[in-house]
Amino acid sequence: MKNILLSILFLVGCGPLCAAEFSQPDAKAMPDLFVWADRCNVWVLRDGDAALLVNLGDGSVLDHLAKIGVKRVEWVLFTDHHREQCQGAPKIVRSVTKVAAPELEKAFFETPTEFRKMNASLRDAFAIHGTSYVRPPIQPIPLDRTLAIDETFVWHGRKIACLDTRGTSPGGMTYRLQENGHAIAFSGDVMLDGAKMHTWFDTEWDYGFAAGIRALRKSVTQLTDSAPAWLLPSHGPAVANPATQLREYQAKLQQFEALYVRGYRVEDTSAYHDPLSKPTLVTDVAQVSPHLFKFKRKKFWPNFSLILADSGRALVVDCGLLDIKFLDESLEGMRKHYGLKAIDAVVISHMHGDHFLEASHLREKWGTKIWALDRMVEKMEHPERFDYAAPIQAYGKKAADGTPLRGVRVDRGFKSGETIDWEGHKFTIDWMPGQTEFALCFHGQIDGRKVAFTGDNIFGDPEDPRQTGHEAVVAHNSAIFEEGYIYGAEYLKKLKPDLLMGGHSYVMDRPTEFIERYRKWSYEMRDSFQTLSSEKDYQYGFDPFWVRAEPYRSTVKTGETIELKIEVRNFQKQMQTHRIEIHTPPGLIAEPRFLEGQLAAEARAKFSVRLKAAPGAKPGVQIVAFDITRDGKRKGELFDAIVEIVKP
Repeated sequence: MKNILLSILFLVGCGPLCAAEFSQPDAKAMPDLFVWADRCNVWVLRDGDAALLVNLGDGSVLDHLAKIGVKRVEWVLFTDHHREQCQGAPKIVRSVTKVAAPELEKAFFETPTEFRKMNASLRDAFAIHGTSYVRPPIQPIPLDRTLAIDETFVWHGRKIACLDTRGTSPGGMTYRLQENGHAIAFSGDVMLDGAKMHTWFDTEWDYGFAAGIRALRKSVTQLTDSAPAWLLPSHGPAVANPATQLREYQAKLQQFEALYVRGYRVEDTSAYHDPLSKPTLVTDVAQVSPHLFKFKRKKFWPNFSLILADSGRALVVDCGLLDIKFLDESLEGMRKHYGLKAIDAVVISHMHGDHFLEASHLREKWGTKIWALDRMVEKMEHPERFDYAAPIQAYGKKAADGTPLRGVRVDRGFKSGETIDWEGHKFTIDWMPGQTEFALCFHGQIDGRKVAFTGDNIFGDPEDPRQTGHEAVVAHNSAIFEEGYIYGAEYLKKLKPDLLMGGHSYVMDRPTEFIERYRKWSYEMRDSFQTLSSEKDYQYGFDPFWVRAEPYRSTVKTGETIELKIEVRNFQKQMQTHRIEIHTPPGLIAEPRFLEGQLAAEARAKFSVRLKAAPGAKPGVQIVAFDITRDGKRKGELFDAIVEIVKP
């Protein structure tokens, strides 16, 4: 992929990129309904010289209301907590204007930093294995009122029904009212014109189990049943007579969900079902072939495979989700009954912490080297620098010295395509993404068969024609399909393995047809995302990292300065322009405050930004947001980084 920066300008300030104006969806039928479009649609409901706003965007609407005869804003109702809806909140004059939001989203508004953790955990609320899927404002927004589901909010005689339309946000609402005989629905991001989705990553609530999609489907049904004459979304054009589009959207979501959820039953189709591996003299250790072993018992999904040479030396692939005592006893059994003498290396299949939680123990006990693909190394050694799902620190494991395990040192990082000659075997390590781009395939001949160790990329029963083999689709893994499942499926088709050794002790025998079903699914899944996407290139609504900070988590002392690298990515096959405003809370100062420039087709580039903590800055975790304009279209504060301010 190209990485050519055509130009970059660092600016200290800039005026508005383009001047917004008020418009009306139906001036004749609804003369008091206006929309102001900046980072989102700000809907203005007028009554004389007073107004109620639905969402606020960047707050620029407040400077222009006189154009439509409005002298004061009495209420702002937020449909949800997403920053582009509320990032202008500091401009509100709170002595004049009151603020309301969904009751279920109160904490996101009032205590936003609770949802940004310096030390990620699997137990974090509103997170996917340690990475947050909510996008709260960078500063608290106190609420004057919270709105409960099915409550009626009354303003100047207008009765506004509060509908539960979760899905794009955990507590999102639609506000429905009758205006001059027309039912109108301020629907947030439930659906955009064309039966489209605003972003996928806001709907990704779990590890591939579709909770967000099911909530969204229910919300679409709720909206359809409420029969609005106008759907007034937070982004894009108003939708007149939306019933047909809502039904189309419901159908697309249903088809999408069928493709999206795993192609196997997680609890019922586990490693112990494979007919190939057989019990051994070591409890819970099974033998796949004369020189290949794994763990096997009911409801037990460790990450561990062992290749045992005739000399007694071994290679291990992955080592995680294992009790240390159990692991030691099993390896002692392998020593006693099968002649195990040494474990030379453990090859880690991908960046997720559950695949190398106990790798350091092998190093301490057996002198084992830890091997990985070069592009995985930093994610394993310094996972706190990134915001990916399932980092090793999220599992709460402790190192041998009793301190929390924050990362694992890698002894050797391989380039894709490197080969290893070991004990008469020749193995190759290739880049093989799928569930995440930071993954490998370790393959070679074992007992006369081509065996491929594939991590968590493909699971299931090859003999079941209904199964497509895919594991969780999680955008927060860094997993766009062209650098994920599509690439991995095409790779496996060319590799033609005889046996797949998956993560969590899955064994998949004679997988040729299975791989083809997997390959076909990967394209269908990508196309389904594209069908739903409001972007020409689905990646912009799918990938939560196309603008990202490295490191994602930083610490700065008051009075001192740190540096971030801001990476910008262009998915398009043409030049892309960008303008990124660095928005900081009080006490943090960004230099430069703006990044503006161009990227060549399919390029990436990194730019430096310095953050200084003022001497009197309040200690604690702070959110820094990136307000993005791409190709002249204002996207708002889509992405962020977190900075902990500490006293010297």
